[in-house]
Amino acid sequence: MKVTHLGVIVPALIAFLMMLSPWLAEPFEIWLGKSPLRVRLWRLAELGFVFWLLTLLVYFAVLLRSHDQVDTAFRPELIVILGSSTPNAQPSPALVERLRLGHKLALVFPGATIVVSGGIDFRQTVSEAQVMKDYLIRLGLPEPRIIVEDESTSTYENLLFTAKKLQTLKMDQQTRMMIVTSDFHTLRSELIATRVGWKEVRSAGAITPLYMRYNAWIREYFACLSGWLLGEF
Repeated sequence: MKVTHLGVIVPALIAFLMMLSPWLAEPFEIWLGKSPLRVRLWRLAELGFVFWLLTLLVYFAVLLRSHDQVDTAFRPELIVILGSSTPNAQPSPALVERLRLGHKLALVFPGATIVVSGGIDFRQTVSEAQVMKDYLIRLGLPEPRIIVEDESTSTYENLLFTAKKLQTLKMDQQTRMMIVTSDFHTLRSELIATRVGWKEVRSAGAITPLYMRYNAWIREYFACLSGWLLGEF
């Protein structure tokens, strides 16, 4: 998956500026005090920042309400497990949770086709999809049941390229699909799936490891913003 997108760049920039703030605060205050216009603009910027924080809190509340809601009555014909980072051709902790949940659902719905979706990570030589397939086989899932989509580099491409891949199996976007991803990612993945043309979509969210959970939520906020700006949903 792409590692340089708005959901990564903006939080990194904010963190960098916070680290510099002890050294920049005094020179900035001197510069600010030289112009009333600068002071007014700064006050507007502060109000904008407060508004941004409020939207972030609202977004977090939406995530809390949506990520753990799985439609147990939904009977998927297709289970699509979305990729995440695979350092040294090994699934990351977040991806391991997705794969474990995907394997569990594959056992619950034995008639469903399983798709693992994800291209080659930055500085890696093996696709996420291949790493995912190997892991599922080690868990006991039969290899013929797994379809590999190994060209995508974003959630949008995951779902678009999966649709194209399934055309060879005479499956289309009317197929009942369950997306398996991280808990914070379910909302955006469903929106993108609908935008791409899938008609019957549900998602199942794997738990995000605690050490990365809140950072991931902030990144996902900006990823949703960039996805909206880019017309992905």
